[in-house]
Amino acid sequence: EAMCKNRAAELRDELLFKQPDSSYLGDCPICCLPHPIDQSKSSLMACCSKFICDGCDYANQIREFDGRSLEDKCPFCRHSPPESQEEVMKNIMKRVEANDPIAMSQMGRERYKEGDYKGAFEYDSKAAELGDVGAHFNVSCLFRDGKGVEKDKKKELHHLEEAAIGGHPKARHNLGFVELKNGRHARAVKHLIIAAKLGHDMSVDLLKLCYRDGLVSKEDFAAALRGHQ
Repeated sequence: EAMCKNRAAELRDELLFKQPDSSYLGDCPICCLPHPIDQSKSSLMACCSKFICDGCDYANQIREFDGRSLEDKCPFCRHSPPESQEEVMKNIMKRVEANDPIAMSQMGRERYKEGDYKGAFEYDSKAAELGDVGAHFNVSCLFRDGKGVEKDKKKELHHLEEAAIGGHPKARHNLGFVELKNGRHARAVKHLIIAAKLGHDMSVDLLKLCYRDGLVSKEDFAAALRGHQ
């Protein structure tokens, strides 16, 4: 039994410390270029739950202007944009009813902003079950803070790991920070290097401190900096 547990832990670590090909945001569905981890440079379309990069959104506006179109359209699904917040929420609910995990996670964020933490937990938990990486991160934060659910460190770390495996750089950074606090420096450095290669600035800053304290080799630190650039 002990050997089985050890092997299971080894397999989990192999999965956990594998460098993701890209961040959890994936590629813009129009230009197929990777989304930046700065979400302010992409827009989530309420009509189709697609993240569109600012470049494609701008190109769509120019195309419509050149064609003298008086009506805006979604760059991806070509639906007309919602004209009010009420219409936005109605569109999101349509996607939720279609079991769209991105829409569920978005609804979870809306509930969180309203202070309905229990509702946020319910929506994000369902989205996480359906594989939404951002929802796993949100659920980990709710378990950490005890909002909408009782605090649970074990479940917090489980959802952090699931988010990190899916390419969530902040989740990966948080795992690195937790491991540093626990004194497991080798694991912490692995997490921070992966996060840095995904473009996470705070992980680079923390790696600099680790390098100063002799916790990371010169070669690994240099590789992380190259990957970050």
